[in-house]
This record gives sequence, C-alpha cells and structure tokens, in this order.
Amino acid sequence: MRTPGGETALAVMLVTAFMFCCAASRSNGSSDRIRVVADEPARRVDISIDGQPFTSYIWPATLAKPVLYPLRTAGGIVVTRGYPLEPRAGERNDHPHHAGLWFNYGSVNGIDFWNNSEAIKPEDRHKMGTVVQRKIVAAKSGAEQGELEVQTDWVTAEQKMLLKEHTLLIFRGGPAFRSIDRITTLRALGEKVVFEDDKEGLLGMRVTRALEMPSDKPEIFLDASGRPTTVAKMDNTGVNGVYLTSEGKTGDAAWGTRGRWCNLSGRVDGQPVTITIFDNPGNPNFPAYWHARGYGLFAVNPFGRKIFTGGKEEALNFTVAAGQSVMFRYRVLISSEIASAGGTEAEYQRFVAAYR
Repeated sequence: MRTPGGETALAVMLVTAFMFCCAASRSNGSSDRIRVVADEPARRVDISIDGQPFTSYIWPATLAKPVLYPLRTAGGIVVTRGYPLEPRAGERNDHPHHAGLWFNYGSVNGIDFWNNSEAIKPEDRHKMGTVVQRKIVAAKSGAEQGELEVQTDWVTAEQKMLLKEHTLLIFRGGPAFRSIDRITTLRALGEKVVFEDDKEGLLGMRVTRALEMPSDKPEIFLDASGRPTTVAKMDNTGVNGVYLTSEGKTGDAAWGTRGRWCNLSGRVDGQPVTITIFDNPGNPNFPAYWHARGYGLFAVNPFGRKIFTGGKEEALNFTVAAGQSVMFRYRVLISSEIASAGGTEAEYQRFVAAYR
C-alpha cells in the first residue's frame, strides 16, 4: 500500500538523485569533449576528442625523448609512421630516432639530442643527449580544448643538465580537424648553451608511408657527425605526399627554404589529409627553415642558417646565457582536406593572433 504523498516523495528523491549524478559527472569532467588523462606508471598521457583517440604523450624507456604518438585525423586515420614503436608492413625502417612528433636538436653545446636511439653504438653514446621526462605539472580536460603541462630536462650522457624545459601542449579538434599548440620554454642552467648551426632540429615528425613523396632511387643522408643512413628505394603504390610552403616552394624544393608555414598534403587510405606546421613571428630567427624530406621527415628548424643555405650565409650559433630562457611557439594542424595556400594562410593568421 502506498502512503499518502508517497508518489510525490519518490519523485523528489528521483529528481535529487538525477541532479546529484549530473553534478558528479560535471565534477569528474565526463562532459568534456577533449579528455587529457594521465597514467604516469604507464609513462603516458592519453588525449581523446569526442570519445575518439587523438594522440598520446609517451616517454617509453626505449626512446631518448618524450613524443606524441600516434597522431590521427578527425576521422581516425593515423598519419605518423609506426616504426620503431609499432612497425607496420610496407613502411620504412630507417632513422630509429624518428618517432611520432618530438622536440629536440642535433647539437647543443656539441651534444646530439636529435639522433639518439637504441641503435647508437656504445663508443658513440658519450656524444648523445636525452630529454628526460620529469613531471606532469597539469593535465586539464575541457569542452573547447585540453591542456597538458610538463617539465623535462635536457641531459648529457654524463647526467649533466644543460637545459630545463617547460612545455604547454594545447589540444583542439572538430569534425574535420585536429590541432596541437606547443609552447616550450628552455632555460639554460649552470652555463651558456649554444644551439650550433645544424640541420637536425627542432620540432619534427615522421609521417606515414602514404604521405611520403614517391622516390625512384635509394639515398644516403649524413647526420652532423658524418654517420650515414641509407633510405632505400621502395614500391611507390599509394605514395602521394606533396610539400607546399608559404613562399610557394613545392616538393623537394621546400627543403632548406624559409617560410611562415609548410603543408604536407596527400591521401591516406583514400582520404584527403593535410598536415601543417606553423612558425610564429615571436620565435627566434623567424621565419624558420623547413627540414622537409621526401622520405617522410617533416621538421621546422630556426637555427640551421649556414647548412640550409649551403654556406652562403654565416653560421647561426644561437646562444642562451646561463640562467636565461628562450621560448618557442608552434602549431601542428591536421586537416581532413587537401588544404589550399589561401586557406592555410588564413589559419596561420589565426594562430599568430592567438600568441601576439
């Protein structure tokens, strides 16, 4: 038998319980479109947008720096190479230090952070540096953007710290795009730090096979220490990547030139994709040089003035005095289209306006 007013009391209880659950959901961030979830014991932070994985910030013991891996389009297509973390059939297995999206440099006080990997011979390891993950400062989810704030140290083989890094990563996404803003501050510690003129830097990624440029011959590339790496000729089926810079340079002609931005466009699994890296007027030596190789290395480097001009200009040995800092601001935009120069320039202006 129901007591008088029982139905009313039950209704009040149900409404109260519903409101409590909604409040708990909001406090746990479950309504946030862009989720940034840290799992430090697993050495990773996972980023998802609208319930779909976008990328992960990872620092496995097998790599000499933290990386964002893999990177995906809004439709879930992976645009980064799998090797060396998850090798896939038909892709290249050269340059084992090219993993995901990373930030380091080839000659910092003579120490090579860029080329370090498990493939380095024991007799050469004293020349190499490691970017060591130290702390997750903050991991914030949100309706419009997610944020990850981290601290790392740039350390020599003798465990001497040259630089302390603070990086803010901002993740955004919509039905047809994904983007990452990287704002990195490097502070020199006990001595001045010199970024010696070198092609190996600074923000780089290695793309999936389809976004490489077709090649008809094997090539050999040398790093700053003269170590050769052979990039083999391969089957070009489905390989269709094309570079385009803000200055109109295309294909192989983009390499070593300066520009505000650079696109890499092509079709992956039949779907149109453009990856764009934007430089920023507030960065040192703007506009930067594009270390954009046909075999799938896509990088922006502000410091290689002499090497990129074939010795026509003086070396730029960029120096940070002890106790001083330098800041870098970049955006990586992954669009589900073959982006035009005009559309990319409009996106570039929006990026610049955000960080004046």
